[in-house]
Amino acid sequence: MSGTLGKLEKVDLRNIWQTEASDFTPWLAQEENIELLGEAIGIELEVEGTEQDVGPFRADILCKNTVSGDWVLVENQLERTDHVHLG
Repeated sequence: MSGTLGKLEKVDLRNIWQTEASDFTPWLAQEENIELLGEAIGIELEVEGTEQDVGPFRADILCKNTVSGDWVLVENQLERTDHVHLG
């Protein structure tokens, strides 16, 4: 196994993604990024849509678990979470 090790660097997320809905959500919903998220949590994910209405709420990313067919809702946050973002 060969590879390059690097040093982790703390960055201000707002320097990379200005807004959550217009910048971060589309980036996270890209196939290669949602695949990495799925690997990290042990679920095979396929994006069904972004900024989707789900009942009275709006989901940042709506996915399907490709193994079970279950729905998976991704609520991404660039800031601290609060009760408005928990459902």
